Amino acid sequence: MIDSADFDVAAYAGFDTSAYVRHTYNSWDDAGWRSLLVQGFRHAPEAEDLALPAVSDLHLVLCTAGNADMRTHAGGRPVRRRWAPGHLELMVPGRATSLSYRAASGLSTVQVHIPAPAVRRAAGALDGPEPDFEALSAGLRAGDPVVEQVLRALPGAGAAGDLYAESAAAFLATHLLARGRDERLPGPEHAAVRAGIAVMRERLAEPLTLAVIAAEVHLSVYHFVRVFRDATGETPHRYLTRLRIERARRLLSTTSLSVERIARRCGFAGPGALSSAFLRQTGVRPSAYRKN
Repeated sequence: MIDSADFDVAAYAGFDTSAYVRHTYNSWDDAGWRSLLVQGFRHAPEAEDLALPAVSDLHLVLCTAGNADMRTHAGGRPVRRRWAPGHLELMVPGRATSLSYRAASGLSTVQVHIPAPAVRRAAGALDGPEPDFEALSAGLRAGDPVVEQVLRALPGAGAAGDLYAESAAAFLATHLLARGRDERLPGPEHAAVRAGIAVMRERLAEPLTLAVIAAEVHLSVYHFVRVFRDATGETPHRYLTRLRIERARRLLSTTSLSVERIARRCGFAGPGALSSAFLRQTGVRPSAYRKN
């Protein structure tokens, strides 16, 4: 059994967010939960260098409304991303983060803290290597329909009691760590491969080239292609195309966006380019995939 003492709330002592967010839900106060902290927020239109402290909890963020250009700085170079409904973030445990953003429309999020003891129990049950939270965070930004649906449902489940909260914490931790195994690539040289995959996932909508990705991970194009193929069994181009098709499949299944808009969101020049690549990967056209 977990209670509120297992959360890393001490890290937030003296941390005033009232100028940036307004609470719309808090599972500790509104549902009496102690095994999982679920919060809903409405955000100010913009923020500059909002410093978030490092916590040991597994901190998940789901954008539920609005659009914002976000700049995240967590050591190293700042990273720019576009937040829109459905966008997921996992804050790497133990790492302080600075956020700056400007929202084009009202920004709302659901944020979930899974306490470290629940994460350790899930890791022990899976009996695998130590979780690579950085790789997991990069992978999650490409989307996960299961995590998204659970996070959307949690604020409406308060009547179910703390057993529900404890079960949800265990499920989320297990699902994320099991997924993280697929994100992990062994070997010190493969850190560049993990970084390259993170760039691909974060910038699927952009016209990425091999030269751009290789420069981001500080390798020559030739060296990057070689280590990438050794690590994954695929060329970077093929891997990137597969990621784009995976995202297109999710959007076709879970949204009513037009094929043209999906093509733009997935980095294709237009619906024709998406349709050709989709047919090669899946054997059907996007319209037939959505219909079936």
